[in-house]
Amino acid sequence: MVLAMSDHPQEDVAAEPREDTVQFGFRRVAEHEKAPLVRAVFDSVAPRYDLMNDLMSLGVHRLWKAALLDWLAPGPAMRLLDVGGGTGDIARRFAERGGGEAVVCDINTEMAAAGRDRALDSGIIAGISWVCGDAEALPIADASVDAYTTGFCLRNVTHLERALGEARRVLRPGGRFLCLEFSHLTLGVLEPLYDAYSFRVLPALGEIVAGDREAYRYLAESIRRFPDQDAFAALVAEAGLAQVKYRNLSGGIAAIHSAWRI
Repeated sequence: MVLAMSDHPQEDVAAEPREDTVQFGFRRVAEHEKAPLVRAVFDSVAPRYDLMNDLMSLGVHRLWKAALLDWLAPGPAMRLLDVGGGTGDIARRFAERGGGEAVVCDINTEMAAAGRDRALDSGIIAGISWVCGDAEALPIADASVDAYTTGFCLRNVTHLERALGEARRVLRPGGRFLCLEFSHLTLGVLEPLYDAYSFRVLPALGEIVAGDREAYRYLAESIRRFPDQDAFAALVAEAGLAQVKYRNLSGGIAAIHSAWRI
């Protein structure tokens, strides 16, 4: 897959963005082009996505997901919707911790197929269902889930406010929203090192392990384009969710945002 992207970790801000374009990494594309481009990225990396997460984070993403589940505190009566969770990592952990029914919704069929295979390999044959759907238009009934989780997904949607609105819609009153996403460093002195790792090491790893340098360049760019912790918290609140809080992980490399539907 070839995605024509900048060789530099900077966005071109010289031109005024047109109303009919949206951000795709550090470049702007026609609004209707973004979803297919994102889908192509994840089609390409699906078979080795979890392995790449291990390599990119030195395995720390597992601790981040454990922290998310700690904060959620699954119970047998809890119905979970995990959005963009194609590989099933969060849903499997939810089941292992005694959670109830889990629904994994992902727009990417290749990622969902990889997730189903991993669940079966783990001996999980019931309790997790898989649906194909868009985070901005979930094929889930109103007020039908107790918890909405998402990990490393929302920075890839075309309209973030629509995805957050959908999260509120599907949650029951008293339901919990938890988003694990790459975020912004709390120590600015580390940014040059982090940039070098993101824009040199990650694409090289992507080429060696997944055979796709440009996909991992996009993933690094999409992290930089995502709102910082406070800005994202404000968007969650604007979507109608309450008691918004966040926890920084690994110095802000990632963050978990929590909120409730009331």
